[in-house]
Amino acid sequence: MDNAPTKQFNKFVLRRPVVSEKSTAAATEGKYIFLVGEGATQSEVKKAVERTYGVHVIKTNAITQRPKPRRAGRGTRLERRPKKVIVTLKKGEKLDILPQ
Repeated sequence: MDNAPTKQFNKFVLRRPVVSEKSTAAATEGKYIFLVGEGATQSEVKKAVERTYGVHVIKTNAITQRPKPRRAGRGTRLERRPKKVIVTLKKGEKLDILPQ
């Protein structure tokens, strides 16, 4: 089986992992946070994480933030906010994406 379509698919679903204090603390519980494409569904994210990292995903929680108003001259515009997904892995599995 050719892996090119899989890598292409994963590239548009998973953007990058979120590295912060909160995400590092969640990683100790087996939860990892990813920025994903705006049109990505939870099942697509689950498949992408399983294919990319070779782990078993138990649960996914999607977070879509409201756009934030920003001043632009005299008017305002809405700033786009990224879609995040919290991925919970099977007990005992972990990802090596966070800096040590």
